Amino acid sequence: MKRSPRQEVNVGDALPERVLATLGRRDRGPTLIVVGAIHGNEPAGWRACRRVADALRDRDDRVAGRVVFLTGNRAALAAGCRFVDRDLNRAWTRPLIDRIRAEGPGVDVEDVEQADLLRVLDDLVETSSGETFLLDLHTTSAGGGPFSTVADSLPAREIALKVPVPLVLGLEEMVDGTLHDWISELGVITMAFESGQHDEEAAVDRAEAAVWIVLEATGLVAAEDLPELAPARRLLAKDGAGLPPALEMRYRHPVDPADAFVMAPGWENYQPIRRGEALGADREGPVLAPERGRMLMPLYQAQGEDGFFIVREFSSFWLWVSKTMRRLGLASGIHLLPGIRKHPTRTDVFVVDTHVARWYALQILHLLGFRRVREDGDVLVVERRGVHHR
Repeated sequence: MKRSPRQEVNVGDALPERVLATLGRRDRGPTLIVVGAIHGNEPAGWRACRRVADALRDRDDRVAGRVVFLTGNRAALAAGCRFVDRDLNRAWTRPLIDRIRAEGPGVDVEDVEQADLLRVLDDLVETSSGETFLLDLHTTSAGGGPFSTVADSLPAREIALKVPVPLVLGLEEMVDGTLHDWISELGVITMAFESGQHDEEAAVDRAEAAVWIVLEATGLVAAEDLPELAPARRLLAKDGAGLPPALEMRYRHPVDPADAFVMAPGWENYQPIRRGEALGADREGPVLAPERGRMLMPLYQAQGEDGFFIVREFSSFWLWVSKTMRRLGLASGIHLLPGIRKHPTRTDVFVVDTHVARWYALQILHLLGFRRVREDGDVLVVERRGVHHR
């Protein structure tokens, strides 16, 4: 009988190192944190971290700051599963972090993993002498092209747009508890990179390419000291050719084990979707697309809380509009529009009266970086995260 992930791993067993490498010095510039395998069945990013760290060791003196490579979920990586007890990349919520800080880890394997990773991340953020960046490396269970996503801020966009793959905005509006969403609240500039299908050897190459590009984009290593930079750009430009440069999250289909959800076969990232098209099935019958768009991250693995996402491409012109609006500080006057008012106690939070302003308000607020939306009766509470939103 096949053992469960919980049976496969013992926290006391020898696990991969948490800190794979630390290069450069923290007292002379920014810090870049690169995380691989926050999901244990996604080893490509972890392997890429090891490759880049090994290649960069003899250039340690040319790192204008500090680069740290981390293993995300060591126990799940050792077991070859997404997670053992709970998804570590849905666990970075304020209540859970506060509990771990106050009480220490519980009995779950991911409690131990999160407590240790939290300790390392806290220290890195606290001791950084300059800007702090996070690059979180992932893969997907389906094939198709790579993409990046950010906790939506202008500095994060600027880095992501230097990586020549599609940029997907709005994931933080759909999914709670991701590592890069939480750490952005601490002022860290974050980007997640999806490099391909889990078992694809090319996914390791793409993840490695993304790290080389981000090293230069963050100012950690000069272009002349990175012979890997031009090949990295060519590789990702080739694999991203023909794909939309920018897309926005439109829909997430959440799943629970009790749903018995099964994705229809054959879907890959970016495939067009027609409204009403059957995308899978669950206990209630066929699961139909609620709107048109493109497929992203269809679920073809045993573990996971996301059945699929629907994204829709938009013109890069709107990225320019958004950048201009933010630099002009237009968020300060958004409450003057009909149906939008300031939150009574919280900054960077607005309340939208859905009877007056729902659709145009969300479009404008999205352009200004407000992507957290929570329904509260007849109003929407909308916020933006982190301190680098402008």
